[in-house]
Amino acid sequence: MNAESPAVKAHLDIMQGVIQRMAANSASCKTWCISLVCIALLPTVMFFCLDTYYLAFEKGFRDSYKEFVLKVHGETVSEKDLFLVTPAGNLTDHQWKAMGSMSVWGFYGLLAVLIGLAIASIG
Repeated sequence: MNAESPAVKAHLDIMQGVIQRMAANSASCKTWCISLVCIALLPTVMFFCLDTYYLAFEKGFRDSYKEFVLKVHGETVSEKDLFLVTPAGNLTDHQWKAMGSMSVWGFYGLLAVLIGLAIASIG
């Protein structure tokens, strides 16, 4: 085959088109990946806050449970106590304590680090 042959030129054009599409697809993959990884940070923060909110309520209800049991043992339970189902203590204080909990940071901290590493490795 002659290098100037139309068949050779057509073949090279086809190959260049395939190469360009693969390069564009690769760039598109990176763009989508960066977008999705960055977007993943927002739900992580939101779930962190939601998790600490539930942990704060759990702590409040555990404290309420303990207070009720102490009243039962001290034989000081009233009818009012039987119909009162509320968390004890300050919910905000419980939430701040929950934010420092290892069960929260061990999970969400590690997740945030992994997302950060993914963002850094892409960029």
